[in-house]
Amino acid sequence: MPKLKTKSSTKGRFSLTAKGKVRRHYAGKRHGMMKRTQKQIRDKRGSTIMASSDAKIVKPFMPYG
Repeated sequence: MPKLKTKSSTKGRFSLTAKGKVRRHYAGKRHGMMKRTQKQIRDKRGSTIMASSDAKIVKPFMPYG
């Protein structure tokens, strides 16, 4: 049986929790921080759990998760 290949882009963008949920980072933090409010910058800190409907799309790209 050949090894399953992971989509290379998903390796850096997503990770799995112990229960198998998909963890992602917030969008909108790369540049343009001057126009964002301090509350927006604070709230986008860290990572969050992806919605289950979106996680169904991403999970097949991470086959050993």
